[in-house]
Amino acid sequence: MDIINSIISVSGAATITLMGTFFIFLTGYAIGHIKVKGICLGTAGVFLMALLCGYLYTLPIVEHIPVISHFYVPDPTNSAVITDYKFIQSIGLILFVTSVGFIAGPNFFHDLKKNAKGYVPLGAIIIVIGAAITVAFSLVPGIGSDYATGILSGALTSTPAFSAAQDVAQDTSLVALGHAVAYPFGVIGVVLFVQIIPKLMNADMDKERALIEIKHVETGKVHKKEHKAVLIDEFGLASFGVAIILGILLGSIKIPLTSKGFDGACFNLGNTGGPLIVALLCGHFGRVGGLSLRVPESVLKVFRELGLAMFLVGAGVEGGANLVAQVSQSSLGIMLVVYGFIAGVIMTILPLLIGFVMAKYVFKLPLLNNLGSLTGGMTSTPALGTLIGVAGTEDVASAYASTYPIALVLVVLASNLIGTFL
Repeated sequence: MDIINSIISVSGAATITLMGTFFIFLTGYAIGHIKVKGICLGTAGVFLMALLCGYLYTLPIVEHIPVISHFYVPDPTNSAVITDYKFIQSIGLILFVTSVGFIAGPNFFHDLKKNAKGYVPLGAIIIVIGAAITVAFSLVPGIGSDYATGILSGALTSTPAFSAAQDVAQDTSLVALGHAVAYPFGVIGVVLFVQIIPKLMNADMDKERALIEIKHVETGKVHKKEHKAVLIDEFGLASFGVAIILGILLGSIKIPLTSKGFDGACFNLGNTGGPLIVALLCGHFGRVGGLSLRVPESVLKVFRELGLAMFLVGAGVEGGANLVAQVSQSSLGIMLVVYGFIAGVIMTILPLLIGFVMAKYVFKLPLLNNLGSLTGGMTSTPALGTLIGVAGTEDVASAYASTYPIALVLVVLASNLIGTFL
């Protein structure tokens, strides 16, 4: 034990966090691999394990256990460990959405043009339903808009919405509590939904893949000049880096939402929307002048899965630790937490069900387009990763990318308006 502790003390905090991350990878993927009647958590198993670790890190006994004592988190709001995991989360999210953008890019605009009448209103419908439930819940005596908007951001796993709600809240601790209570089911509920629906419908996935892949026949044009463009490195890391840099810059642009200007609530695409949009453009055009922007598909798949796993580790550890802290510090009683969890489940499930029915019977979207657009409308990064595995094709990413931007904008606006006027 002394040798291990000596190695850790010399290597520093980065090594400690890295050890924790890969331990969660190992155990989380093992949990996610377990199937019950053909349904499994997949990568979401990493999130469950990260939640558990986040909770365990807050236990005082951890401080006295050799090796893992370095992970002890007495105060999640002021902890170097949580900060390190948030960094892991941020890197993972950027890797994931940039990969999705490159993957979806070649067919994105055709798919959007073909199904825009379904994707755009579907994203709006999902957020409007969630917002309506939030308003109704906020009017319940003793609840209020701060707690309700926190639940909305957690149920839709939306960090931008969480930030918008905090910007206008009278009590930010209530926003944090609502987000922490609703977030776990917000992740797991959508992940299970995209697996259960195809089984309930006895879907023939070969036929469903054929329907979504029709666009390849129509628009599967190879950029002939792309092969003559300069490729800086064979793995496309330079191209990937360009998309990330430009995406972060785009995501940092703020648009004021109130008369207070930049001192009040603002909207920005953030590190999710910015890199996603830039990567979509890079994936679509494939080059800029004589410079190739191509990234090999094998590299994109690795980055997509690695990014998703890293995101879930960071979100889970922080979520597990903060949930304990918020519940233990809350003087509002355990029943409020229970009510918040129930409201979060409703905010996750009801928009999914109504959105699915609308997409199927009103907008006539094929099953995979339907589920892909639902993951975008729910702003659910983990569910897209699961759906890609269920569908057996990357093409569902295009539907996700088509619905995600409208949902992102509307959920941020909804959080801001509800928090401001209720």
